Amino acid sequence: MSRKPLSFATRAIHAGYNASDNDGALNPPVYMTSTYCFDSVEQGAARFAGEAEGHVYSRLSNPTQAVLEERLANLEDAEAGLATASGMGAITAALWTLVGPGDTVLADETLYGCTFAYFEHGLKRFGVNVRFVDCTDLDAVAKALDETTRVVYFESPVNPNMRVIDIAAVSRLAHGHNPDIQVMVDNTYCTPALQRPLTLGADLVVHSATKYLGGHGDLIAGAVVGRKEIIDQIRLYGLKDMTGAVISPMTAFLILRGLKTLELRMERHSDNAQALAEWLVKHPEVESVYFPGLPDSPYHALAKDQMARPGGMIALELRGGFDAGVRFMNRLKLVKRAVSLGDAETLCQHPASMTHSTYTPEERAEHGISEGLVRISVGLETIGDVIADIEQALAG
Repeated sequence: MSRKPLSFATRAIHAGYNASDNDGALNPPVYMTSTYCFDSVEQGAARFAGEAEGHVYSRLSNPTQAVLEERLANLEDAEAGLATASGMGAITAALWTLVGPGDTVLADETLYGCTFAYFEHGLKRFGVNVRFVDCTDLDAVAKALDETTRVVYFESPVNPNMRVIDIAAVSRLAHGHNPDIQVMVDNTYCTPALQRPLTLGADLVVHSATKYLGGHGDLIAGAVVGRKEIIDQIRLYGLKDMTGAVISPMTAFLILRGLKTLELRMERHSDNAQALAEWLVKHPEVESVYFPGLPDSPYHALAKDQMARPGGMIALELRGGFDAGVRFMNRLKLVKRAVSLGDAETLCQHPASMTHSTYTPEERAEHGISEGLVRISVGLETIGDVIADIEQALAG
């Protein structure tokens, strides 16, 4: 009789690590070393040539990092993973590996501000074409694909306006046009606890592990997962030679600790966000609430199909626009005014002046980021306390 596959929560705690191989240590040791010794010149030469397993130098790999990479790959249903020093380190290491002058990256029209800045001011500067398109419009995606397209890149849900993109449909379009196109999805908002893009047809998944994977606002890190052949290339070229975005072993250890409670935390984040969104839509000072868990969201059906839960992120517009948003944010007491997301604390920020200030006002308008949009990362507090704080802030 075949053994029943282990559940997500169990794999998040155990995958990639055997205590018996580490003197019985319950938690993976933190290997604070920059280099590794060889038993012989021949062994060292074999490792450098990729003919033998083992570590060479911690810019390439580290035993603590290796446990994290295997665990993340396991949770995302990927062959391999690479942990990096930041989410932008993962994105840039992957794209510097995959594209060159004359190639095209087809990207969704709305992206995290630093990703947009990298596309607009980094890739373009070195001769890579970047074409922005509304990836919720499949006809527009199909028309934008051409013989130079090497990567299709998007987030889902989208930061910060909570659009949801059909990962399976976009992947089919891209691969139908050219099987070699790499579909890359930023899964930071959902994590593999709620959504696994590779099972829907994507080729690569990137994360800002700073957010939900770490979960406690005490680290900066990133990750990219996918086929081993591609991940090996990103490690040896994009990471080693191009970015040097090397994760520290202590940071890898902290993410491993965070992963142990990931499923529990994502359930609480999602439940709290659902309760807050349902309360916000009834408030007279709130113009619009963007959250895929609301039945009247245009993305509700798609989100239910490709996500296990609607997640912990909400975007909203207040009546009175920008000025009302500023007044609301400045009156918050329990909820913290801060960028980032996925922490235990509920965080609130204004994208136009904070995370998406890299866009010009014209670019924000073009890419669907209004000046009055407010983004809330709903935390793990008792939701009644969060609602009470938001209620008093709206009363001002």
